[in-house]
Amino acid sequence: MGGAIIRGLHSQNTDIELYVYEKDSDKANALTAYGVTLCGSEGELVKKCDAVLLAVKPQVLPDVLAAAAGDFTPDKLIISICAGVSAEFIRARTLPDAKVVLVMPNTPMMLGLGASAVSRSDGVSDEEFAFARSVVESCGIACEVPINKMKEIIAVNGSSPAFIYLYAKGFIDYADSVGIERDSALKLFAQSLVGSAKMLTDSGMTVDELIKQVSSPGGTTIAGLDKLYEGKLTETVEECCKACTKRAYELGE
Repeated sequence: MGGAIIRGLHSQNTDIELYVYEKDSDKANALTAYGVTLCGSEGELVKKCDAVLLAVKPQVLPDVLAAAAGDFTPDKLIISICAGVSAEFIRARTLPDAKVVLVMPNTPMMLGLGASAVSRSDGVSDEEFAFARSVVESCGIACEVPINKMKEIIAVNGSSPAFIYLYAKGFIDYADSVGIERDSALKLFAQSLVGSAKMLTDSGMTVDELIKQVSSPGGTTIAGLDKLYEGKLTETVEECCKACTKRAYELGE
């Protein structure tokens, strides 16, 4: 995710000076192609930067913050894309009044099509928040959500690509089972997802209206929808989201 953001900023030809600390030398050297300056430690990076992007697995974040705890100062902005990690968690390991922006991104960032939820702690100015948003918007869109809902939003945009891929697999496997070439089925279903997404955002219709538009009485769509309702698809999705949120709270403890 951090690499995707770096590539996005680089593609926009911003005048932001980028510094990176990455333990994996191969990954670090690869990022130099995007104009970054490599640092030798977490502390060196924090000292050099006005804004620090935390782009690590939540499980290793405590060690990362501990390594640079003494180098954070009140003027520095901390932007975190670590799933399930609260501003309080970061403040407890840096400064009690640290300025924190939380971001929940998703993997389509790698194609410049990310959908990121963003929120801010007390003390983050409008200008600082706008800067943080511009960083993640370099590779997609961003929407502000309340900071106390950053764990709940994970199921909606952060984890949902995996859920969508599993849903897609069902259609592609079905096509294969009836003798339709998998690649053709994948392309057709993927484009249907793209088109349906645009209808959701641009048609001006509600979800229920869009469903009705595709569904002729007594037709093929209704027959399929009846099976989805019978299988309690929406209830299953809700349970999926609840399980995702529960795990996010566990990781944030």
